[in-house]
Amino acid sequence: DNLSETLKKLKITAVDKTEDSLDGCLDCLLQALAQNNTETSEKIQGGGILQLFASLLTPQSSCTAKVANIIAEVAKNEFMRTPCVDARLIPPLVQLLNSKDQEVLLQTGRALGNICYDSHEGRSAVDQAGGAQIVIDHLRSLCSITDPANEKLLTVLCGMLMNYSNENDSLQAQLINMGVIPTLVKLLGIHYHNAALTEMCLVAFGNLAELESSKEQFASTNIAEELVKLFKKQIEHDKREMIFEVLAPLAENDAIKLQLVEAGLVECLLEIVQQKVDSDKEDDIAELKTASDLMVLLLLGDESMQKLFEGGKGSVFQRVLSWIPSNNHQLQLAGALAIANFARNDGNCIHMVDNGIVEKLMDLLDRHVEDGNVTVQHAALSALRNLAIPVVNKAKMLSAGVTETVLKFLKSEMPPVQFKLLGTLRMLIDAQAEAAEQLGKNAKLVERLVEWCEAKDHAGVMGESNRLLSALIRHSKSKDVIKTIIQSGGIKHLVTMATSEHVIMQNEALVALALIAALELGTAEKDLESAKLVQILHRLLADERSAPEIKYNSMVLICALMGSESLHKEVQDLAFLDVVSKLRSHENKSVAQQASLTEQRLTVES
Repeated sequence: DNLSETLKKLKITAVDKTEDSLDGCLDCLLQALAQNNTETSEKIQGGGILQLFASLLTPQSSCTAKVANIIAEVAKNEFMRTPCVDARLIPPLVQLLNSKDQEVLLQTGRALGNICYDSHEGRSAVDQAGGAQIVIDHLRSLCSITDPANEKLLTVLCGMLMNYSNENDSLQAQLINMGVIPTLVKLLGIHYHNAALTEMCLVAFGNLAELESSKEQFASTNIAEELVKLFKKQIEHDKREMIFEVLAPLAENDAIKLQLVEAGLVECLLEIVQQKVDSDKEDDIAELKTASDLMVLLLLGDESMQKLFEGGKGSVFQRVLSWIPSNNHQLQLAGALAIANFARNDGNCIHMVDNGIVEKLMDLLDRHVEDGNVTVQHAALSALRNLAIPVVNKAKMLSAGVTETVLKFLKSEMPPVQFKLLGTLRMLIDAQAEAAEQLGKNAKLVERLVEWCEAKDHAGVMGESNRLLSALIRHSKSKDVIKTIIQSGGIKHLVTMATSEHVIMQNEALVALALIAALELGTAEKDLESAKLVQILHRLLADERSAPEIKYNSMVLICALMGSESLHKEVQDLAFLDVVSKLRSHENKSVAQQASLTEQRLTVES
């Protein structure tokens, strides 16, 4: 009853604007809202009071701050936000952002922030009224004042911008263009001792950092330094987690990776790992994972990685190495991934192989053969694959027994592991004839490759299996290897590979098929026929889009097939002469020369 009386009275006094009685009504409303916000808000809406508030929000009135406070309170209810917009409260509220009165600014910031919370209509109205720019200007001008009242105001204004732009890419982009990032970084630097304001800045950074366009702006501030400084001060898990949530998206940017490394983040991360490694508390396990994941992410940048490698003498590099033999799966994983990231240039790879990394990785894989951890297997194989890229490392890794370790995972049913296993073997046998022959005569391996060549659901595994089959032939040039591949049914896959959309794979297939035709044509004849090789070669030569090397190798292969009666007949039936003679005038000299040779061969043999 009291409330209904107040609302009636408010309607009359709002028109007269007699400030004393108006003040009393507003105090009564605030009291009612404090006791039962939802019910009071419903009555305010039902009584048509919201529309009155628009006329009461004037800079001259002494009641303005109270009116804004009431609006902030009612807008805590989701059902009141759109009515506030419909009552045209946003334009006068945005005008009040120009006030010099701190209490008016505080309550206005709260009101706008609450109306914008999860409300598309609220945000649009504030956007149209130009509210964001005024708030950012305030943050800039008030930034350096550290008294508690000002810090409270800054916290509210930051919160208002957060609610205004949360999960809205175009409004976040608008704030970035208005230069909010350097302002917030400066705020954090000055007010790092104020928990509420710091938290608000962190949430804002977390939101903005998801946007690609923000990364360059962040990189031009000292955000890395400020976050690391703040991180070192935090003892509570929740606070550190908030900082991690900002660091992770920011560390995707290479320039910021380097800044974070230079600001000393790595030392903080290593310390966390050391503290948490033996704990079985859920929070500690989560923090260990976050810290080690972030460590691996920092190593994805070329400059940051090289800085931490320090020619293989770096303390960080040494510490990461010690993770590999640990009993903690998360650390084993991070250690192996870190090695894979350090192994991104020849110099690092050669140094690591010479210093016994391969043996550490092989030991790790041996611990994960039976019911092993798939992510650890995948990471360790990735590291071995990268280490096998430099030519000088191949023989060393082969003699260390890497192939034997890798082959233990042939029975894996996990496509990511299969993919890395294939890539590692392919890198190891590159230009290593003896190793290629040894692997190529391994019937178990070849049968598994042929099986994986049909893994239609896993394009990566299928492609790598084909490439390894071809590599075994190309690098071994061995009759025994070719026979093993023929017996296992591998020919049809090499022929299909010649039609791949990737030129490099087409080429590898054609070179392998030419070796088969030169060394074991009689044995392969039937398979080459049923795979329709001759028709495919005709198509490759006739297709104007085929790359010069494809045309060249297709003609070399045609000449090699002439030794088989049945394939020779197929060549004659398809009128290859017409296609080949056109290629004599090809702009590529090698293609033109090969076309002349092939034409002579076809003419003589016809």
